[in-house]
Amino acid sequence: MSLFSLFLFTLLFLISHTTSQLQEFISIDCGGTTSNYTDISTGITWISDSEIMKNGETVKVKNPNGNKVQYEKRRDFPTDGRKYCYTLETEERRRYLVRASFQYGSLENGDTYPQFQLFLDATKWATVSIYDDSRVYVKEMIFRAGSSSVDVCVCCATTGSPFISTLELRPLNLSMYATDFEDDFFLKVAARINFGAPTEDAVRYPEDPYDRIWESDLVKRQNYLVGVATGTERISTTRSIGIDTREYPPVKVMQTAVVGTKGLLSYRLNLEDFPANARAYAYLAEIEDLGQNETRKFKLEQPYIPDYSNAVVNIAENANGSYTLYEPSYMNVSLEFVLSFSFKRTRDSTRGPLLNAMEISKYQEIASKTFKQDSNSVSAFASLSDEIIPKNEGDPCVPTPWEWVNCSTATPPRITKINLSRRNVTGEIPQELNNMEALEELWLDGNSLTGNLPDLSNLINLKIVHLENNQLSGSLPPYLGSLPSLQALYIQNNSFIGEIPAGLMSSKITFNYDYNPELHRKNKKHFQLIIGVSIGVLVILLVLFIGSLLLLHYLRRTASQKKSDEKALLCLGIRGRGNNKHLTGYSFGRDGNLMDEGTAYYINLSDLREATDNFSKKIGKGSFGSVYYGKMKDGKEIAVKTMTDPSSHGNHQFVTEVALLSRIHHRNLVPLIGYCEEEYQHILVYEYMHNGTLRDHIHECSSQKQLDWIIRLRIAEDSAKGLEYLHTGCNPSIIHRDVKTSNILLDINMRAKVSDFGLSRLAEEDLTHISSVARGTVGYLDPEYYANQQLTEKSDVYSFGVVLLELISGKKPVSPEDYGPEMNIVHWARSLIRKGDIISIMDPLLIGNVKTESIWRVAEIAMQCVEPHGASRPRMQEVILAIQDASKIEKGTESQMKVSSSGDSKPQSSRKTLLTSFLEIESPDLSNGCLPSAR
Repeated sequence: MSLFSLFLFTLLFLISHTTSQLQEFISIDCGGTTSNYTDISTGITWISDSEIMKNGETVKVKNPNGNKVQYEKRRDFPTDGRKYCYTLETEERRRYLVRASFQYGSLENGDTYPQFQLFLDATKWATVSIYDDSRVYVKEMIFRAGSSSVDVCVCCATTGSPFISTLELRPLNLSMYATDFEDDFFLKVAARINFGAPTEDAVRYPEDPYDRIWESDLVKRQNYLVGVATGTERISTTRSIGIDTREYPPVKVMQTAVVGTKGLLSYRLNLEDFPANARAYAYLAEIEDLGQNETRKFKLEQPYIPDYSNAVVNIAENANGSYTLYEPSYMNVSLEFVLSFSFKRTRDSTRGPLLNAMEISKYQEIASKTFKQDSNSVSAFASLSDEIIPKNEGDPCVPTPWEWVNCSTATPPRITKINLSRRNVTGEIPQELNNMEALEELWLDGNSLTGNLPDLSNLINLKIVHLENNQLSGSLPPYLGSLPSLQALYIQNNSFIGEIPAGLMSSKITFNYDYNPELHRKNKKHFQLIIGVSIGVLVILLVLFIGSLLLLHYLRRTASQKKSDEKALLCLGIRGRGNNKHLTGYSFGRDGNLMDEGTAYYINLSDLREATDNFSKKIGKGSFGSVYYGKMKDGKEIAVKTMTDPSSHGNHQFVTEVALLSRIHHRNLVPLIGYCEEEYQHILVYEYMHNGTLRDHIHECSSQKQLDWIIRLRIAEDSAKGLEYLHTGCNPSIIHRDVKTSNILLDINMRAKVSDFGLSRLAEEDLTHISSVARGTVGYLDPEYYANQQLTEKSDVYSFGVVLLELISGKKPVSPEDYGPEMNIVHWARSLIRKGDIISIMDPLLIGNVKTESIWRVAEIAMQCVEPHGASRPRMQEVILAIQDASKIEKGTESQMKVSSSGDSKPQSSRKTLLTSFLEIESPDLSNGCLPSAR
């Protein structure tokens, strides 16, 4: 075959293959109202979801990015706790790429940026967090279909409403993206980068017949593709590249590359949801014509992975020629959140390393869907009523259950209850019901069901059955009386006939069969005896029940009276002048010695004067008074804070701090030991913190107070845990309102504790914010709170983000010398981080002594904390996890892959669950309004 004939054959094959691929594409414009249309730039046909999705509403996007029709509208869903799913048809065991995109557009008045969950079947795909109105957020997953369809669901919004802009399904061919782990893991795409791209435009269909999106390396978002090595140059070619290998990257992507002319090629990028195990591919093609004596050899220097880093890459040799693709693959590697990677020229090479493209995917463990027989059984009810199973509900149990089913927490989930009372269900009860062995309750009353009762003999866990007020007929099967768990059966007002099985007349089963004229018991006298005994038992139970109610009423009155008395004493203690009544109303101190440490006690003024040598040693100043050092008779060291503000505002601060600190106890909150209200003075007594404030250690020049990075991370984690406890461990939650380095104290072991609750506020459970005059400290004050006087927990998060920036930089929040008159630490740090310049932000004491990746991890979460809009900020739980990630990076204790005895490595989770990583606490007791602290 001539060269021309071969070229023509290849061209025709590619054209027919591309056309075939396009016909299989599914491209849904979510919220679109336009009939089918074709995207001019790609040739892809888009369809509206108006006939697919009946839930939610179409919303016009304000100021959409670009001129794409599919982003002019979006579909918003209610925040009602339900999930909303698109069902896409698939071929079982075929691999697909599924892509969801989200563009919110500009905020309307009163809106907040949404944050919600995205699921693929039962597997959590991503947390969608919107914080840039002009950006299109894209989430991609590669999976092997396990059935004839797959569900893409949104649900569980923490702010705003769930929404979606587009949904796409792209079939893949042959063994593309096959892994040894695909029975248990999906591949969540973390990065797909086209190096050396001539513009910022992404490469996709038709250049890529599978419509993968290859992002240009010229697009540099925050922390994305920065730290480029000196000597990095961009090269390109117009020659065709042989790409006939496993993953078939597009020729256009392989025609560009970057080279390290000085022997090193390095970049840094963030990987969402990492550290984790990943599948990484490098795409290499020699697109420069090397001289006869020239070579290009290099190694993977960073991260160092023995099996891969020791191998020498020679592109032309590995690919059997220039202008031909070589795909070194890293099928299961453990990668960090901040991935720094570099290729280095070998000593015997004349040319520096080269890189055309890179693709990184996270192994996402596949979560179990509802037990298949249970799912099929409840789906059989779909044809019996138009209203019981709304469309687009996905899996019966996960991530949230259907409205009319209850599910177990087993793996896989099992359905334990069906509740279809009075839901216009018609027809016969499905035979598939007998496959639901885990079913405990069946409620089908008040419908129009007909026919005989199906076989339910396999339902060994069935406890309660409601079939009353239907049109059921036939006889009752004998096995009903012997179902081992049956406790109650209601069949009244039907048309059952024949004898009642003897087992149903047992005293252990509540059985009602009234208004079934043709249904009768076997022995009437025996039945009457049972009825008589039952009535007697019911009378006795009724008497006991009434007696119990009376006793319970008496106990509640007693408890209520006691609580009222305590509140009265509390009020007397707070408002009394020149007396010795105690604020808590139930505890007190004797002779200056504290009883039962951990609770606030009243301490006489004379004892405090003696302990402080008549208030002679001043050690600081709190939010409403000076602080003095003291030592009690029993040797306990204390910090005594006196109130200097005699106004009602100062009195309110005193009451607030005593009320709050008397009921909260956590190892990262400064404990209140006692208080004094005497001779018109308000005094608070705290545990003495030997190492002073965090502010002293960061901003004073004394070499004795310098903090290394590990200690700073530990202080940050301790402080964050204290604030997280206030936000989530107390009911109602507590908002500090004055988080700053001078309110973070350090004990003798340099463990941090949050102090000074004079400005704190209780958040009401049914409100999203508190309307309050803005109070706080300049430099730490949330701009959103300052602008609208609406206080939320995210105001504390903003202030803590400033604290994190101080820990990184060693600089003060407001400093004309450091930032100029128009800037503060937030503006200064944000401008440098956007450029990828972390070194300029770091405290000079840290440079050269820390891992830069650890600093980056904290810097990123700090910048998220100080986002202008509170809805875009993380919760304190997420901040804690980020700090813990940074500590692991710095200590080098990140989780590694677990390898089985056979040598096969499996992806493992490298992060604790949210519960175990920061809430390792005993069972909650909300009697005092707060969870018990971690001890």
